Amino acid sequence: MRPWSWTTILRPDSWGRRWLDSLKIYGHPKVRVMLFLGFSSGLPLLLVFGTLSVWLREAGVSRATIGFVSWVALAYAFKWVWSPLVDKLPLPVLSKKLGRRRAWLLFAQVAVIGGLLGMAFSNPAENLTGLVWFAVLVAFASATQDIAIDAFRIESAESSKQAALAAAYMVGYRLAMILSSAGVLWIAAWVQAADVKYDLHAWSVAYMVMAAVMLVGVVTTLVVAEPKVVLQENAVEEAGVRRIHRISWLSAWALNVLDWLWRAVISPFVDFIRRYRWQAVLLLALIASYRISDIVLGVIANVFYIDMGFTKTQIADVTKVFGIIMTLLGAVLGGVLVTRFGVMRILFLGALLAAGTNILFSLLAQAGPEVGMLMLVVAADNLSAGLATAAFVAYLSGLTNVSYSATQYALFSSVMLLFPKFIGGFSGVLVENIDYTGFFMLTAAMGLPVLVLVALAWRYVPVNGERRND
Repeated sequence: MRPWSWTTILRPDSWGRRWLDSLKIYGHPKVRVMLFLGFSSGLPLLLVFGTLSVWLREAGVSRATIGFVSWVALAYAFKWVWSPLVDKLPLPVLSKKLGRRRAWLLFAQVAVIGGLLGMAFSNPAENLTGLVWFAVLVAFASATQDIAIDAFRIESAESSKQAALAAAYMVGYRLAMILSSAGVLWIAAWVQAADVKYDLHAWSVAYMVMAAVMLVGVVTTLVVAEPKVVLQENAVEEAGVRRIHRISWLSAWALNVLDWLWRAVISPFVDFIRRYRWQAVLLLALIASYRISDIVLGVIANVFYIDMGFTKTQIADVTKVFGIIMTLLGAVLGGVLVTRFGVMRILFLGALLAAGTNILFSLLAQAGPEVGMLMLVVAADNLSAGLATAAFVAYLSGLTNVSYSATQYALFSSVMLLFPKFIGGFSGVLVENIDYTGFFMLTAAMGLPVLVLVALAWRYVPVNGERRND
């Protein structure tokens, strides 16, 4: 990245050309691939969560039971548990034919399709257990696909392109979520027989269509090339393996099991600590807190809109449709800015905007149910969230060792959500005690330590665009 100066800014022709050069990254073939893989990743989630809840309620399933069924989606929160398998376990036939990333991608996508078809041919009114088991299959296969896609993305391009890859992934993901929520409801309503409150056939057709749409991911996996990655020998991993095989009293089977566990499960974490040493604590603190302002506010956001007096239609139109559009614009902008200015500057800017836009919610709380003000707040909040997320994904991708891409990124993404989600659980209590205005100011203040952590990471863990493989 060439250094910028005031002279450059005052020369509009040069300034414009350099911005256009930054935008060209979205025409890169690898970026386009992530659009389709993001679509494949985003499609299954709501089919085992929100959309499934609508189907179950129409079928007469109780609210309490639907609540328990929602636990199926917890598979996404624990994907780090089996991520070592995606890194180290070859699949028979597929791994030799397609490579380690595409093999797991195809395996997971076919499993998602199978699970969706199983759900389509299930009747929750007569055999809810059978449908739930198929939903469990979809959730675990979908989470496995996410692991493989993250690893594929990280290994496909250098750090300077990761924000653009992440932005394209987010666009595809969000479009798929619209299809798997509103799209499924439209299909079911169109197929449903007239004057019938519940039509199993309509839901079956809708889920079969979604299974067919998953072929987008299958075709993408089959036509793209496996990332070319040179896996260098890891000294710590090999030293550990030698120590294990010196244990003479263990059987050959036990030694092989310990060998695999060390390479696949323990080494990724040891590698991270070894490479960053004391900075690993700094990095984990940054990862755990970077999204805290957004996530803690997001827990109570819909309740806030209702309490303010906005109608359900206004909430849907502004926060869902308009909000998603602004998030996607923010993601695309984040990819351009990271390409233009580097990841750390935009990481800091994203953290600053994420905290600062929360103050706007305090102003909205005082203004009342003004739709224009709501649009302004949602636009600023979602635009900054999209920008920050694109930069953050690029940053996390640069921290991984390509030998353990799946495991380390799955760990990072889990750490990213764990602490903010826990704090977010107290959002309702905080609002009850300090009202909405005070709560939103507090969430903005939560972002201040993040700025300090970004500055420290910028100082002590420089990002130079090169992947760490030693």
